Amino acid sequence: MGMTGQRYSGELNGPVEQGRSGVGRVLAGLRLAAVSAVIGAALAALVVGVILKDVPVLATGGGVLALLVLLAFLGGRRGAGRDAPPARRTALARIEDLRATGGETADVPVTFRLTVAPEPEDERPAYRVKISQSINLVDIPAYRPRGIAVVEYHPEKPWDVRIVTRPTPEWSRRAEEAQIDSAPESTLVRDPDGGTGAWCLLVLVGLLAGAALVVLSFRGELFASGDAGESAAKEPSSSSAAASSSASRTFSTSTTVSGPSSSLLTFGRMRVTAMELEARVDSAYVTSLRIEDHRMAVRGDSARPLAETVHLPSLPYELLPGLVREARATLGVREADSWRIDVTPGGGAGVGPRVRVTVSGTEGTAHLDADVTGRITDRRAVGVS
Repeated sequence: MGMTGQRYSGELNGPVEQGRSGVGRVLAGLRLAAVSAVIGAALAALVVGVILKDVPVLATGGGVLALLVLLAFLGGRRGAGRDAPPARRTALARIEDLRATGGETADVPVTFRLTVAPEPEDERPAYRVKISQSINLVDIPAYRPRGIAVVEYHPEKPWDVRIVTRPTPEWSRRAEEAQIDSAPESTLVRDPDGGTGAWCLLVLVGLLAGAALVVLSFRGELFASGDAGESAAKEPSSSSAAASSSASRTFSTSTTVSGPSSSLLTFGRMRVTAMELEARVDSAYVTSLRIEDHRMAVRGDSARPLAETVHLPSLPYELLPGLVREARATLGVREADSWRIDVTPGGGAGVGPRVRVTVSGTEGTAHLDADVTGRITDRRAVGVS
């Protein structure tokens, strides 16, 4: 049993905490709607006062806005005087899955799904979280599914998690020795304020409701004065088209690169091209990957178990050009006309993908085999069967 195997008893308190959080969000929504309605009413009073040349209405709207500004200023001063929030804490986390989402620079945005296991003194059960963080191209091979990473999290905001890319030697040792069980999907935490669209809609509704209340109160004077023009609010209509996709059990695709410095041996070009193919097939797991000087191709089968596939984002693309140079220099092919890299799944559970580099020239064909860390496991020079 992993180190989190006995830490899910805290899930019994989950409904209570979620209930309290829900009540808090409802109260916060009501306060926001009320303040928005008052602001809308005050703004509408200013406009109505100017149109009708009614000084009391104009003064009322301006006074309410001034009062709201004063309250906001005092609230900001009081919030600034509070104690500083608790410092972030360090913990270990199991990488459930990861996917690179871009790659134009050396730092690649990667989406992680983690099981965070806080330290026992934090008295918090393990939980799941989904984060996005930029990782350097060279460091990406160190993060693999089911691996252990060192993270920092905010004790009062458990969804605020960041991976520590340069942990201390003590935490690095603990990460190498730790075993963490996957937390249930029900423990996934999200930022409760992440739905900014709903809050913006609530503010808009409050503003319109307050303004409508004032305008309706003075509708007789407004329509009789003849000074107010008709205005119609046009609500944009949006139509969404559902993209239809045909699910197939197998897929394959390839791409060819061209132009100056178009060789896939150029630093960073392999990873960028692999992520383009991943986006094209909409899957990070394939059954084979072939890389040539100007071409990359993948094949996959959605019915295959994950243990029998290759996880594209986890491959050490930055180490593969070195293997090609090693094959050209040491396998008896003096002038290699072509080279090829084939990556296939390992032979069983816990065995990483196999990498084979093949070079061909006038002397014949030779190849070397390596594991996913770039360690050469076998050589077959020209003339060796």
